[in-house]
Amino acid sequence: MTKIKLKNLKHLLFFNCMMIIAAGCSTSTEKSQEKTDTKLQLITLDPGHFHSALVQKSMYADVDSVVHVYAPEGQEVKSHLSLVDSYNTRSENPTTWKEQVYTGQDYFEKMLSEKAGNVVVIAGNNKLKTDYISRSVESGLNVLADKPMAIDLDGFNKLVKAFEAAEKNKVLLYDIMTERYEINSMLQKEFAHLPAFGQLEKGTPENPSVTKVSVHHFFKNVSGKPLVRPAWFFDVKQQGEGITDITTHLVDLVQWECFPDQILDYKKDVEIVSAKRWATSISAEQFEKVTKQKEYPEYLKADVKDGMLSTYSNGEINYRLKGIHAKISVTWDFQAPEGTGDTHFSVMRGTHASVVIKQGKEQNFKPTLYIEPSAKVDLKAFEKAILADLKQLNSKYPGVELKKISSGWEVLIPESYKVSHEDHFAQVTKKYLECLKKGQLPAWEVPNMIAKYYTTTKAREKALGR
Repeated sequence: MTKIKLKNLKHLLFFNCMMIIAAGCSTSTEKSQEKTDTKLQLITLDPGHFHSALVQKSMYADVDSVVHVYAPEGQEVKSHLSLVDSYNTRSENPTTWKEQVYTGQDYFEKMLSEKAGNVVVIAGNNKLKTDYISRSVESGLNVLADKPMAIDLDGFNKLVKAFEAAEKNKVLLYDIMTERYEINSMLQKEFAHLPAFGQLEKGTPENPSVTKVSVHHFFKNVSGKPLVRPAWFFDVKQQGEGITDITTHLVDLVQWECFPDQILDYKKDVEIVSAKRWATSISAEQFEKVTKQKEYPEYLKADVKDGMLSTYSNGEINYRLKGIHAKISVTWDFQAPEGTGDTHFSVMRGTHASVVIKQGKEQNFKPTLYIEPSAKVDLKAFEKAILADLKQLNSKYPGVELKKISSGWEVLIPESYKVSHEDHFAQVTKKYLECLKKGQLPAWEVPNMIAKYYTTTKAREKALGR
């Protein structure tokens, strides 16, 4: 009888252990399921620009691998999927995205009704973008948008309302400012707020305190392959003019570097002094090379004369931001000379020194940062000050050094800090994901985005003589 009881007790213990294990598995599964349910899910909307795919060049720990794509049928969505596929199939560190694609004519309404994810990535035709953004946030979806989010004053006014809707619906609207993650710009900002720099000069329209000049190219390689641009990229009514496109990055850098973490009020802090626009001429052969289209579409023909397409991709803005004179300029050429690429030149002038980024032949077309002391300063005292600044900087950026040259100092930056432009997209996305976890952006981000788009769209009006 004792043996039977002992045997039954063993069975009971075994059964209880199995129940505990099962419960443990169930709990683990539930937790895993809960974690999966709380993961962010991306939606890609009408990906007409390759930047939409660059967001997916990396994987993210808190983002589901399934991405829902809503787009009209055509080459643009095919190019997007092909680029994402190239990241999935590369030999080194491949991604594992799974694209679920809908290409019906009602793709936008379908996206809004299905809400298959909670973060919409928008990078494409800028004529449509502001409406895409507005309706997405009004529907309670977070939005990560490529620049520009607005290309004219009407778009700016819609964007302001979109930010109001985002706040009301407790979602985050954010634009992809990759240039904040370029190490030379990051260090330019740092040096400009250390003691040796002095105070930022006020400057004048003729001699601005801050100057930023950017040169870009229509034909280039992206992820190792020649980029195919949609024909509408050359239509300023759809892509926007140069003065409201790439200038977005430069205006952002001026704000971010000169007034870090400060809230800007576009109604009081921004004054457009002057602005101008001019066209780049593109031949039929060049147009075909970059778009793979043998003829100009009907909507471009008004801008074609003697076989040459004129597109207003270039712009310059002179303006005051909180009393600081700034000048930014963007130029588009068709193709960079062999061995070169897009270039960036930037100066921030302080009372004791200037912090300068150059990217010309002397720098082998790679951005290089310099510290150039003012003619007024005592050089021995300045050298002592700048070396003290370097020690302070090294606590945040170990390994950065200064090399003395005839004009001042060259900033030597370890290769580990140098990240490609394509990889900056993952950095921006990670920053945005951090904000989503917190449920808010830094207090200055939204008002400064509004100030930024006011600057570009108001400058366009000035350039057009309005």
